[in-house]
Amino acid sequence: MNVQITRGASRQQKAEIVRDITDSLVRVLGKKPEHTHIVIQEIDDENWGFAGMLTDDWKAAQAGTSSYGQ
Repeated sequence: MNVQITRGASRQQKAEIVRDITDSLVRVLGKKPEHTHIVIQEIDDENWGFAGMLTDDWKAAQAGTSSYGQ
């Protein structure tokens, strides 16, 4: 399973994500943990967009310092 997140998660947080996803696949699909592979791909904010904006611009807008459209 591939999981994409923006950069910034700690190693501990990523370990928890892997544990939780693995537990869900075991519980819901009956998968064996040793047959479950989780790949976490971290994406830079400038390479992730939603709501018509790049994530770094969205975060800047939330902080009141947007460079969006400049």
